[in-house]
Amino acid sequence: MTAETGKRARGTTPHPPLACAIRRRPIMAQGAEPAQRKLDSASADIVWNRLTGYSIDPVTLQRDAQAMADAPDTVIVIDDDPDVRESLGRLLRSVQLQVRLYGSVPEFLDVGRPDAPTCLVLDVRLPGQGGLDFQRELSSASVELPIIFITGHGDIAMSVQAMKGGAIEFLTKPFREQDLLDAIRSGLERDRARREKAQAVAEIQARFETLTPREREVMTLAVSGRLNKQIAVAIGLSENTVKIHRGNISRKMGATSLVELVLMAEKLKGLPIAGSTGKPQVP
Repeated sequence: MTAETGKRARGTTPHPPLACAIRRRPIMAQGAEPAQRKLDSASADIVWNRLTGYSIDPVTLQRDAQAMADAPDTVIVIDDDPDVRESLGRLLRSVQLQVRLYGSVPEFLDVGRPDAPTCLVLDVRLPGQGGLDFQRELSSASVELPIIFITGHGDIAMSVQAMKGGAIEFLTKPFREQDLLDAIRSGLERDRARREKAQAVAEIQARFETLTPREREVMTLAVSGRLNKQIAVAIGLSENTVKIHRGNISRKMGATSLVELVLMAEKLKGLPIAGSTGKPQVP
């Protein structure tokens, strides 16, 4: 009985939704800190109602940033040929990279993506879901994962499709080891930059969530270019009260100028905010 037949005989477990599986956090060692933090609704309410003068703890932010910096670069290899997997594993370990080896896409989804800069080395032809189909599924789920395709049966049409889908490289077996390593370094650098950008946005979002509803309203008008007098008229406050709100906003957001506050507001566009009724109301 083949491994595939045995698997069918035992039955299979439905896989989790793609976006959830690919973003799943790994089991963390005691004392470890996640790379990104977001306040839940209850935390936001506590901040608004009890800690109006609260500011984000810089020690916590520094610790989160350090955890991200310390995360080891990891290469995911998905290839149904065990000899190819082991050969690639030895190569990547020889250059001090963390490696995870899988024989199929479902095997990878069962474990999930590591919380570290990651690059995917993906065979085009796989049992079940093929590499190009998986690339399309990742794109549809808005999951950013740098991909390097490898194949022993590639053609120009496949290569064009892969590169149009955002692949780092399309390599035909046998390929030069250095070509693969160069592509992996490029993919890891891209994912590292994505993680750093996401961390920066998460910190701004956490600060925004400490603002009271009135402070958010004032911030919306301030970053749109309204003067204090105009803001006061628009929301029915005194000009002096508006100045106080703006001072609190600058302190909580960590902004030293209006320009910096505007840049923060730009990064918050389209993001859901915990404890609010919708998205941040920034122009």
